Amino acid sequence: MYIHISKTIYIHKTIINNRGDAAMAETIKLGGNIELIGFSELDGGSMIILKKIVGSYARKFSDSLKNFEKLVLELNEQGNELEINAKLIVDGKETPANAKDKNLFVALDSTLKELEKKIK
Repeated sequence: MYIHISKTIYIHKTIINNRGDAAMAETIKLGGNIELIGFSELDGGSMIILKKIVGSYARKFSDSLKNFEKLVLELNEQGNELEINAKLIVDGKETPANAKDKNLFVALDSTLKELEKKIK
């Protein structure tokens, strides 16, 4: 869940870990228009693949949408599945998408394909 502050600034949710401590999910920024929230625990190889997939879709969005501003992706664990929530921000308007799967890359691709369908 995001709290909208302005067009391009977001405060992301607080996560309570199993010890009851509150911790903020780390945000990774790729360039000026991609934010990854909750992905910091991925291993190096998975992160490289993830960045290539996300970068490819972000380039498609940027090339096809005149006022593309930002792509925000958030990773959450839901039991034994991974959930990816996405927001594509174009001209101040948010388009959401999400998907769940046991495989990170299947969930990621499904989420980004859903965004792609919504903007066409």
